[in-house]
Amino acid sequence: MSLKTMTTGQLAKKIVQNEETLILDVRNTDEFEDWKIEGEHVDVINEPYFNLLDGVEEIEDKLNKDREIIVVCAKGGSSQMVGEELDEAGFTNVYSLEGGMKAWSEHLEPVKVADLNDGGSLYQFVRLGKGCLSYFIESDGEAAIVDANRMTDIYENFAKEKGVQIKHLVDTHLHADHISGGRKLAEDRNGTYYLPAKDAEEVTFSYEPLEEGKDITVGNTTVKVQPIYSPGHTKGSTSLIIENQYLLTGDILFVESIGRPDLAGKAEDWVGDLRETLYEKYKELSDDLIVLPAHYSFAKELGKGGQVSARLGDLYQKNKGLQVDDEQEFRNMVTENLPPQPNAYQKIRETNMGKVDPNEEERKEMEVGPNRCAVHG
Repeated sequence: MSLKTMTTGQLAKKIVQNEETLILDVRNTDEFEDWKIEGEHVDVINEPYFNLLDGVEEIEDKLNKDREIIVVCAKGGSSQMVGEELDEAGFTNVYSLEGGMKAWSEHLEPVKVADLNDGGSLYQFVRLGKGCLSYFIESDGEAAIVDANRMTDIYENFAKEKGVQIKHLVDTHLHADHISGGRKLAEDRNGTYYLPAKDAEEVTFSYEPLEEGKDITVGNTTVKVQPIYSPGHTKGSTSLIIENQYLLTGDILFVESIGRPDLAGKAEDWVGDLRETLYEKYKELSDDLIVLPAHYSFAKELGKGGQVSARLGDLYQKNKGLQVDDEQEFRNMVTENLPPQPNAYQKIRETNMGKVDPNEEERKEMEVGPNRCAVHG
């Protein structure tokens, strides 16, 4: 009997529904420590597969034979081998994750955020393996997608299910950690692609400038996306407000952290903009706005059903990055606590500018690894 497999979608459902989940990750320890599957109720054991080539005796005492075990590797091959060994050793409920971490990196889980006025809806697409968040706004047969990921077919299939036409594709900034799907979706669906002009100085394609105060109307006129210029992560970063209720902050503000200003090598230059946006511009907004960021860093940020969100007023009370009154102390916190750069970030930026055009396999490899867009106070 062949080993059972589990799809990334099935695993994602378990994580967002807070089910107890046991992962046996058989990648090398350095790869595991850099990037792994996480969740509020996820237990992970790492045992490199080369330690298990002659059998699983070494880990038998770490595992419950009756508990469901999901074996994970880089691409799905080694996990199959280890899973079969566990099966032969009497473990009755073992699965191999189809496609391994490479497939996990690409899975998008749609989570409904809210019903909007006049029948519209707002969805958050959670990329659990990468920490990326994108948004799907639909109203009266039309849709706008904000900060779309590279896997455009997922959004197209979702739009088809909802019976809506994708009209507007918005990037809140020029991304450096993942390849945007916005321009491709605009081309494929005959939609309009929006990008902040200050982030588009080197792009090789035409676009519609995302400008402060210039609404994007989706379907019914009451569903408006209002851009707010909010530099800091990049010099063009622009936030969006939907129906005066939801604040899409891009990579400027997260639930547990704030954006980093250095992915174009401009940390010292842009940290002042970041502080002004967070400590002045956002302060002028309503405390009751629900913050919907473009990334998250920690499993604990996943709320009910997998949603990542927080009330703006609450973040000013809880997010350490918003509580540094001294300007020099803030500058030091941001510039001295920068995590490692995202994998292939410079080539990702150039891809999003249209300067280079990697093939699909290269694009997948460029995105492997965790997101690193945040500064943690």
